[in-house]
Parts: sequence; structure tokens; C-alpha cells
Amino acid sequence: MQFLRPLALALALFAIPVSAVAVPAPRVPITSFDQLRQPLPLPYDEHADADAAVSAALARAKAHHKLLLVDLGGNWCLDCRLLAATIETPVLGAWVAKHYELVSVDVGRFTKNLQILPRFGAPAGRPEGVPALLVVDPRSGKLINAGHIAALADARSMSPQGLADWLAQWVR
Repeated sequence: MQFLRPLALALALFAIPVSAVAVPAPRVPITSFDQLRQPLPLPYDEHADADAAVSAALARAKAHHKLLLVDLGGNWCLDCRLLAATIETPVLGAWVAKHYELVSVDVGRFTKNLQILPRFGAPAGRPEGVPALLVVDPRSGKLINAGHIAALADARSMSPQGLADWLAQWVR
């Protein structure tokens, strides 16, 4: 029994706090974007009031203790449409709905709604690419994924599981 104390102490010293461990991504049952429903969705409402939509989503995220996920893109963008279709799959869709409040914002051809970026601490102006995803802590209004906003701008080079894993890394 004495030998268990040093082991318990060692485990406690090297233990990672639960809040620092990301929630695992669900296993996405498709392995290729070719398996997504066709035609791919057009996720961006070109006539929406982006500021109002983001404010409403932020309030819902705060009320339901979820992260806010702001998806900035355009219906012309294949990577944006692949991301949207992947999120719409039943397994990933349910997981995203549990952990995120998702709002899609049309940026046209980088000509509108770019004021959303600095609202949460992202650099002002044109993002490096789309989809540009802002993962926001709704309690503080601060950006969680700074430096990784355009990480999925080449989503087609990933896999559906890779997209799920990327989304999961921000959830604690």
C-alpha cells in the first residue's frame, strides 16, 4: 500500500486538468467528400443582416453554454460548401450542435461583412482565405482560435474526419 502513494503523487503532478483536454471529435462515417450529399449546400444567406445574426447567435451561445462558431465565406467557395456539407452530416451535425452555436456569414467576394472579424479580436480587413472560422468564447467575447482563422481555407485537401478533428480541438 505504501508504494501507491508515490505513484499517486507522480500521477497528480503530471495530470492534465480536465478543462485543458479537448473533447474528442466524433467518428465521421464518410471517408471522402465524394460521399457528401449533392448538390453541396449554399450555406450563406447573401441578404442576411450579419451583425444581427451574429449578435443573436452570440446570445444563444452564452445562454446554452456553447462556443460561438462564426463561419465567414461565400457560396462561390468550394471549400466553404464542403465544410458546410460535412457539418450537415448526421454524426458531425449533432456533435457541432451540442458544442457550438453556428452562424454563417456571407462575405461576398471579400466585399461585405468584414466588420465581424475585429468584433472578436481578429485582424481587420480581408481574411487570408475562406472559410474563415472564428471560434469565440461567448462569456468573454474573445477569439479562441487566433492565428488559425483561415486554417480550413483549403478544406478540400483534408478529409471529413480532419475537419471534425479541427473543430474538436477548440472544445473543452
